[in-house]
Amino acid sequence: MMTVQKRLIDCLMPRAEQAAVADVRIGLGYTAVRLDSGHAGVAWTPKETTAGCTHLRSAGTLAGRNAPELLSMLADDHSALSRAVGLAAANALLAAAPRPAATQDEVMASLGVTSDDRVAMVGYFAPVVARLKKSGCRLDVVELSPSHGEATLTPEQGKEALSACTIAVITGTSLINGTFDGVCVQLGAPRAAVLLGPSSPLCAEAFGGTPITHVAGSRVRDADAVLRIVSEGGGTMVMKRYLDFETVLIHGDRK
Repeated sequence: MMTVQKRLIDCLMPRAEQAAVADVRIGLGYTAVRLDSGHAGVAWTPKETTAGCTHLRSAGTLAGRNAPELLSMLADDHSALSRAVGLAAANALLAAAPRPAATQDEVMASLGVTSDDRVAMVGYFAPVVARLKKSGCRLDVVELSPSHGEATLTPEQGKEALSACTIAVITGTSLINGTFDGVCVQLGAPRAAVLLGPSSPLCAEAFGGTPITHVAGSRVRDADAVLRIVSEGGGTMVMKRYLDFETVLIHGDRK
């Protein structure tokens, strides 16, 4: 359904109509978009296979386009890579917008996880896994492609964990690979549901009516440095010194 993606487009289109795209980088780990205002945004680059060496047919034509064209790519039903470009454009537009009410407190610490909690994590966040294990909580990690040496669940196996968890931690890349809506449907009634990672858009309006209670994402502080790192194959650990990590709270009715 890509509900949140379409809400993001609706929320940001008026601002996009006043902007143009100055630069686009599609790196091995992340994709970055910079606007003519100098503001930039990032999103995870999906690992796609193609029959040839071209991964995006519009390559070579993206920089210089009006921002609405790239933002609309977030709703592409057929290409996760197009959605990554669209989400990076959305995050660049959010970086150019007035800052929302947000906190720079570490989101997992703010939740007060205890041994009584059951945490379902969709997407593997190694630093968060280590912290959660110290809390003594029950932790179930759901992964599309397990490769971390940890005991993980497939999406089918993870349905029970999602329905029974008290806290959910969901990767922001779910907005790119198209799994976000399905994960939300499977959630029971967790006391907190966090969308986590640099790709996560800091736009509270887009998440109203969903189970999400916190969006913990990033804002690019140094666009030149981030675009260079993206171009050279860098990821979160290399970029993080040039990003500001923030959390917005989602208020209003839940599903």
